[in-house]
Amino acid sequence: MDEKKLLVVGELNIDLILNSIHGFPEIGKEILADNMTVTLGSSSAIMAANSATLKVPTSFCGLVGNDSYGDFVLDELRRKNVQTHYIRKSKKHQTGVTIIMNYHQDRANVTFSGAMASLTTAHIPWPDLKKYSHLHISSLFLQKGIKNDVLQIFKKAKKFGVTTSLDLQWDPSEKWDFDFKKCLPFVDIFLPNRNEVLSLTKSTNLQEGIDKIKPFANCLVIKLGEEGSIGIQSGELVKSPAYNNTKFVDAIGAGDSFNSGFLKKYIEGESLTECLKWGNLMGALNTTAAGGTEAFKSYDSIRKQVQEIFNLKI
Repeated sequence: MDEKKLLVVGELNIDLILNSIHGFPEIGKEILADNMTVTLGSSSAIMAANSATLKVPTSFCGLVGNDSYGDFVLDELRRKNVQTHYIRKSKKHQTGVTIIMNYHQDRANVTFSGAMASLTTAHIPWPDLKKYSHLHISSLFLQKGIKNDVLQIFKKAKKFGVTTSLDLQWDPSEKWDFDFKKCLPFVDIFLPNRNEVLSLTKSTNLQEGIDKIKPFANCLVIKLGEEGSIGIQSGELVKSPAYNNTKFVDAIGAGDSFNSGFLKKYIEGESLTECLKWGNLMGALNTTAAGGTEAFKSYDSIRKQVQEIFNLKI
């Protein structure tokens, strides 16, 4: 396969982001926010959009409602050069929405799942999978229609010779009912953050969590925010420091942008060290603008910002 192509299977929604909020919400009371942004949301879509901007040929498989929010999502993905021919419009469900209340580097989210919960394995373009080199799935716990079939999805993808990656994201029910021991042997790159590792493995510290996952993971990549990231593959542990961003706006989508940077280099066949470096760099760049995609206008603008902010040439 000459051109390395990425297929993202995932959830789609818009993000309504509130910044500069005067305090915390209380039942029966009203507070104000000084800034609001409406932008492309969902971990999967942010990752896909930024991957496409990083010149990775990217297609998306998902569901939106037959409504104005669905049109907005499709328009934004197309504007980012993501191929949308595997996205379907549901006549039964509305497009998902996440309301994000931002408090510096932390936030509170409320999500209406809408159509995203109805995506099933039947929507995945299996006959076309041979056209792709990599399959990525994000936000498994929000996707009730594929959650119980995720093992079979990855098994089937491997039969097509496709490399795979998974970013679980947070479980809103906090049940963490994902059988990582059975599934991860069919996942080439597992991309949790620190809190997800602790919750998934019911561990009290990161090393304990790593020890529980490591025997089953081909490559375990853990996002550590301001501490950078670590990768563990074939018994080797690689640490990669974070990039200092003095122009911080918000951290929405930083982990998804990490994924886009990491997987770009992984798909290109680069080393784990280089993949982690690019993941950290794109995660840091993400935080220079509101939302998950605003810092990724074009590849030329990314190169310019990386030079100006981090004094690096890419």
